[in-house]
This record gives sequence, C-alpha cells and structure tokens, in this order.
Amino acid sequence: MRDVMFAAAVALLAEVAFAQATPVGLWKTIDDETKQEKSYVRIAETGGVLSGKIEKLLDPAKQDTRCDKCTDARKDQPVLGMAIIEGVKKSADDPYWDGGTILDPNNGKTYKVRLTPKDGGKTLEVRGFIGPFFRNQTWVRVE
Repeated sequence: MRDVMFAAAVALLAEVAFAQATPVGLWKTIDDETKQEKSYVRIAETGGVLSGKIEKLLDPAKQDTRCDKCTDARKDQPVLGMAIIEGVKKSADDPYWDGGTILDPNNGKTYKVRLTPKDGGKTLEVRGFIGPFFRNQTWVRVE
C-alpha cells in the first residue's frame, strides 16, 4: 500500500511540475541589457497557439508610452495592453514553443521567437532572433 501511495504522490508531483513548465501565465520581463524589471506580460493559449500581451508597465513614467517605432498596425498604439507575442506553438519533440513572433516595442522590431520554460517553469527563456542573430531574456513567473 505504501508503494502505491508513493507512486501516486510522485505522479501528482510530476503532473504539477509539468503543468507549470509551460509559457502560459503572467511573467515579469527583465531587460537583457539593463537588467531592469520592465513589465508584466500575460501569455495565454487559444487552440494550441500562444499569444502574449503587456498587462502592466512597471515604470510609472511610461504608462502612456506608444509604439512610435512600430511599422505595422501597432504603430502609435499604447504599449500597455499591446499584443507582443503571436502565433507561438509547442514544438513537437522539443521542450520549447516557437514558430511565432515577438515585438520589441522599444525599437519597433519584430523577431522570430522561441519560449523555453526553465527551473520547472519558474523562469522563461525568451529568445528573439533574426536570421543567425539572437538575444535572450529571462522572464520570471508571477503566476
């Protein structure tokens, strides 16, 4: 009986850990260059596709910031509430999600993106890349 209970507990812990090892949730973004906390981004899943919106800007002076450098439909739109991650899907055999894009509202550039949960889902490695060039940020799970 003890072995059955132990196996059930291990299975439950594995299920909880796996459930958190996903990009879905609320993340605190941290600038890769300045190491400053910048915003909260909520990543949601609809039909197996991930998208992410800026839910909160952490600098009170930037609450009314607009994406003046964007070149698409987001041009001059408020950054707060803006969709910055689009079209991301789980990679079949890999521990990451990719195939979509991420927008950097600071420079208006859109990058291909790869999202990789780390530390059992406590952090998220966000890699934006254009061709062979990339940059990484590590976001921290809020919820």
